[in-house]
Formats: sequence, C-alpha cells, structure tokens
Amino acid sequence: MKYDRHDAKAYSRLHMKGIWAAALQPFTPDLAIDEAGFRRNLRHWVDDLSIDGVFVSGKQGEFFSMSVPERKRVFDIAVDEIGGRAGTIMSCSDQNMDVVIDLARHAQAIGADYVVVHAPVLHFLHAQDQTLYEYYRRISESVDIGIALWSHPDSGYLMSPELCTRIADLPNIVAIKYSVPREMYTRLTKMAGDRILVSTASEEEWFDNIVELGWQLYLCSTPPYLMQTRLDRRMREYTDLAFAGEIEKARKIRDSLDPVREAIRRTRPAEKPQAHSKYWQELLGQDGGPVRSPLLQLTEAEKAATRAAFDACGLRLDRARSSAA
Repeated sequence: MKYDRHDAKAYSRLHMKGIWAAALQPFTPDLAIDEAGFRRNLRHWVDDLSIDGVFVSGKQGEFFSMSVPERKRVFDIAVDEIGGRAGTIMSCSDQNMDVVIDLARHAQAIGADYVVVHAPVLHFLHAQDQTLYEYYRRISESVDIGIALWSHPDSGYLMSPELCTRIADLPNIVAIKYSVPREMYTRLTKMAGDRILVSTASEEEWFDNIVELGWQLYLCSTPPYLMQTRLDRRMREYTDLAFAGEIEKARKIRDSLDPVREAIRRTRPAEKPQAHSKYWQELLGQDGGPVRSPLLQLTEAEKAATRAAFDACGLRLDRARSSAA
C-alpha cells in the first residue's frame, strides 16, 4: 500500500481529489464480463476525459449480479489499466460480512487506493446506530486500506451525520458517499472537519458544493463520462475553474450543460437506469452492452427516444468514437 492505515486520512486529503466516476460494467452479448471493453472505457475516461479516479463494481456496475471471482477480476483489470495514473476505489459492498472483508483484502493486496462499503440492509431493526458502528469498526480493523462509507436510501434508512462523525474517528475511514438531502451532508461537512471527506453523487450539486462547502471530491456517478467527450470536457472545465476561484466562468460553463442533463433525465426510464446509461455510452462510442438480470433492457422505442434526445443535447462529439447504435 501507498500509506499506513494510521496515515490513511492524511493520504486521502492529499490524493482523493477532483472527479471520480462510477463505472458501468460492460458485458458481452452473452453476458460475460467484457474485459476488453472495460479496458477501453477506463483508458478513455482517464486519458481523454482526465477523470481523476474510478469507482469500480458499485451499484452502477451491477455488483449484485456478479460472482465474487468476477468482482475480483474487475478490480484486477482496473488497477492494471489505470493504477498509477488515476485513483481506484473498489466497491466491496455485500450483505455478507465475510465477502466484504474478502473483497477489501483483495483490493488492498492488488494495490487499489481505497475501498467503499455501503450501509447494509438491516432486517427488522428500528434503530441502527450501534449495529452500524460495530459493522464498520470490524471492517476497519480487518484491513489497512482506506475505507469510504456509503449511505443511501436503498438500505432502508439513512445514517445520521452524528453517526457518520462517530465512525469517522476510526483510523482508516477516509470518505463518505452520502446520498442524502443537502441539509444532511452540509451538516456532516461542518461537523466532521478534516476527519472525513464528504461527497455526494449529484453532479447538479457539485459546483455549489465546491463553492459553498469547500468540497474537493466528486464521488461519484456516471456524469463524468456520460456528459463529456474528448472534444467537450465541460464538467472538467467548470470543476477546475471553481477550484481556482473563477466562480462566474465556472457557473456559466456548468449552466451550459443543462440541455445534456435534461436529455438524460427526460429519457431515462424509471426502472432502467443502468440500461439507459449503457446505451448512452454506446452513442458516445464507449462500450456498454446489455444489463444482467434482474435488470431490464431498453425497448427499441426507448432507444429511439434516447437517440433523438442525445442528438439534440449539444454535446460536441468525437466522430471517431461516436456510434450510430
């Protein structure tokens, strides 16, 4: 590892910065891991889009449909392809604690930068705080690698800022992907100080969070590679301008992406976010492919509506990469 577990917080403060994207996992038509396609996507995101880090095998990446060996293989590919050129954070989320720790130890062994573990579904419980503290304490004590928390409504509850601050005192807890209302993550940012890097997946709130909350990390979802091309890197541009204090220039560029945001939002079926995003990737010339069960594929009508919105949204395309899918 590049740091000791007791130096994890300081290391993350220096290195866990900028735009980190959540990878969709490409599959072949027969639903095998598309290793070559995944490598192409990773290179494009880092080399062409200057994405700072990649979140591997999360919900966007359909981790719930993959075996443990498949998840480890995806970790291996990411570290091999972009390790040393961009950050890597491996999602070790699972309902089984042994699987979580096994995946985290694998990530540590292959040289990943960090791991992320979402708050588990807790059946029957009406109060979760001590259970969750002990959950993350055990993971923290089982590995040296830096750990990011992840709280989102899918767990059936939201971790409070107070609980997150308590867990943040564990030595190798370094960040949180906090998918909660803005009031909650604002409160955590003020409470936690330099104990934990706070972020949320909303690209629409990212600019305001840099300017108003002093955030250094976007962790993370698909907009960094769905809303940008090699010739049109407006998210990168407004991020760098905001970091540099050129607020009005950054705001103007941020606002110019509204048609792209609306095109994605308007055409994304409620039950098919991964399938829609993968098709949008293909329109951009990236590797997407089908989704695995239990997720649903797009219909031809949904593809046609998405393509029409894509064509009108104003992204400048690299025709060498874009597809007529």
